[in-house]
Amino acid sequence: MYKIAVMGGADTVLGFKALGLDTHPVSGDDEARRVFRKLANPEEKYAIIYMEERLSRVLAEEVAEFNDKTMPAVILIPGRDGSMGLGLTALHDAVIRAVGADIL
Repeated sequence: MYKIAVMGGADTVLGFKALGLDTHPVSGDDEARRVFRKLANPEEKYAIIYMEERLSRVLAEEVAEFNDKTMPAVILIPGRDGSMGLGLTALHDAVIRAVGADIL
């Protein structure tokens, strides 16, 4: 069975634990890289990795590897300080890649 993970600051991921998702609070860039590599490993069987937007800047190269792959899907979510707009931009880019045109 495939799993869903959430990674980000402790304040961001706390609520997702109540929903039964695997939460991975990270506090630094090196820890974020290590956790993301572990979650993205096919043996871990994560279908979706929700990632706090601020981490996507630090992990841009690692996340870009999964843009055209079906699993795991990396979905950016806002952190406790609000949205940075990166999640919407990533969704927009994915639609253009999938459809071949800007339909949004």
